[in-house]
Amino acid sequence: MTARPPLPPFDEAGALRKVQAAEDAWNTRDPERVALAYTEDSLWRNRGEFIQGRAEILDFLTRKWKRELDYALRKELWSFRGNRIAVRFQYEWHDESGQAWRSYGNELWEFNDHGLMRRREASINDVPIRPEQRRIHGPRPDSERGLALPLR
Repeated sequence: MTARPPLPPFDEAGALRKVQAAEDAWNTRDPERVALAYTEDSLWRNRGEFIQGRAEILDFLTRKWKRELDYALRKELWSFRGNRIAVRFQYEWHDESGQAWRSYGNELWEFNDHGLMRRREASINDVPIRPEQRRIHGPRPDSERGLALPLR
């Protein structure tokens, strides 16, 4: 098994690196790259969908990014302890009709000793926005790393 540093137990610097690495990976919209951060038997709850294993994660992400067009994400460390990290996030996208959305959420992550995520629980709400209200346009520039997300 290949290790995915930083490894637990997390200190603040390691937790921040893990969150930024996740944000960077998800912003590629590459399901295969993102799926490699999870254990082969990883358990997910994403909204009301329950997913188990890397193959189902790959299928889920492929479907997600076919529906959520021009997806761009920001994550923020909320808390950490031992092998667990909590984040809040926002991402923006549009659907096939051109309707823009801002999705707000929280995730709870649990990692194995090799730094792979074995559990992910995500609670997400979608808010319709006008296209001109989008404020997230692709990966975070270096100058914005570590900045807190606005509440709304």
